[in-house]
Amino acid sequence: MSERPYHHGDLRAVLLAGAERTLADRGPAAISLRELARDAGVSHAAPGRHFKDKGALLDALALSGFQRLKSALQETTVEGAGAGARILALARSYVDFTIANGALLDLMYTRKHDSDATDQLIAALDELLGVVLAPILQGQADGEIVQGDPKPIAYTVVSTLHGFAFLTADHSKEKFDGALPAVVHHLLHGLTPR
Repeated sequence: MSERPYHHGDLRAVLLAGAERTLADRGPAAISLRELARDAGVSHAAPGRHFKDKGALLDALALSGFQRLKSALQETTVEGAGAGARILALARSYVDFTIANGALLDLMYTRKHDSDATDQLIAALDELLGVVLAPILQGQADGEIVQGDPKPIAYTVVSTLHGFAFLTADHSKEKFDGALPAVVHHLLHGLTPR
């Protein structure tokens, strides 16, 4: 029996991609460094050069997810539009990410809220909140969003989008796209009659 090779071109990326596939197909409990090494064609010890254990691999996968979500949200910039259009674009991007990566998003928030969450994961969530804050601050500057501390407003937006995304995760994009404008409208204008 021949020994598996130790080296691989970009083993870290291969392990993360394999872990993400396993996460989506079978959940976090099914992720195994040994199995990922076998699938990558390297020795069972090789992943240890990148991840000290499964927890470190899951943290890296969650961090990658936060970075990808942040990038997706940053790409939704709607120049010259009002607060409603900017937040609706942000909402569509968030829900799109959730529908495409539901298991990953669940892992991201689970790892972030773990008692031994890394500083990197906590910082990644703060950076994500910063992306959500941008249209809120612009809306406040334009007089379209109520003045005051923008963080509670951002938490309300993120909580609403997160909840809506998980409620619609098994539905089609067309179905959630039809409901999302009304969700954003209620988010911006409240529930009380005018």
